[in-house]
Amino acid sequence: MSMAVIGLIAGMGLGFAGYFGGFGAFLLVAALGAVGFVVGRVLDGDLEPGDLFRTRESREREERRGR
Repeated sequence: MSMAVIGLIAGMGLGFAGYFGGFGAFLLVAALGAVGFVVGRVLDGDLEPGDLFRTRESREREERRGR
């Protein structure tokens, strides 16, 4: 499935949540969608869990050490 179709489906889901559930439901669906996206990227191996919690300085130090 292409990214455009996935984006269309996500947008429609957010639209339905906003229309039928109000702004609070819209925010909840958007937040859970973002969490699901991050978890999916981690499970696919595209994102390391430590990348979300390390600071820029610690990453720069690791790069200087040759990691």
